[in-house]
Amino acid sequence: MLNPGKAVKVSIYLSEGSTHHGASAYSTILDFLFFRGIAGATAFKGIAGFGADHHLHSTSLIDISDRLPLKIEFIETQEKLNDILPRLQEMVGSGMIEVQETMIITAPRTPAPVPKPSNSVKIEGKAQMMRIFVGESDRWQGKPLYEALVSALRANDLAGVTVHRGILGYGAHRRVHKDKPLHLSHDSSILLSVIDTEEKLRSFLPIIESMVIEGLIVLSDVDIIKYSHRTVESGEGDSQAESSKP
Repeated sequence: MLNPGKAVKVSIYLSEGSTHHGASAYSTILDFLFFRGIAGATAFKGIAGFGADHHLHSTSLIDISDRLPLKIEFIETQEKLNDILPRLQEMVGSGMIEVQETMIITAPRTPAPVPKPSNSVKIEGKAQMMRIFVGESDRWQGKPLYEALVSALRANDLAGVTVHRGILGYGAHRRVHKDKPLHLSHDSSILLSVIDTEEKLRSFLPIIESMVIEGLIVLSDVDIIKYSHRTVESGEGDSQAESSKP
């Protein structure tokens, strides 16, 4: 939570079309900042500008450019910035990060920050599997709940997550949910499977519990036989590499 006093203002400059592991860079950065408990962040879209390549980019009704400049701004303490800066630099890529000292005169009233996730570790041997059961129609802050959970898991460095869509089943309300030909159901069961260390999964539980209003969360012990992934150099093919993760 921000308090009156010294702080830093961070400005991130990148192009609208920039990506990070195949996803929109600015959207990924905002998710990262949100789930790391940053007090607030705003993205601004430019209508004209140029960068290091000295190519002028501007909006046009005829030619819609995806290279327009974007700026993300947030204000935080120097200590918290130091904690997230290495990951932030990786996500910004060829963009630019500017940091300025500033003074907070009046601090906004905000809820307590989400718990700080533990550092990433290599998984070997004993681990745990978390299964999260929700409905396809469940929402969180205007977006599908299962998509918000994936963003939260990724921002908190969980090893991986897979989303499964049920074709038949029922839950606490005893209603049968079933896929039918030529009928697009939006009330199917959704299962998210996550495997990581017990410490990381339990540290993430408070976040999940605050997001899942109605659903089921279970933990079970597992043995890791093999956990490996290929290095992905670009966004292309990223989904194939991710599909091998839990």
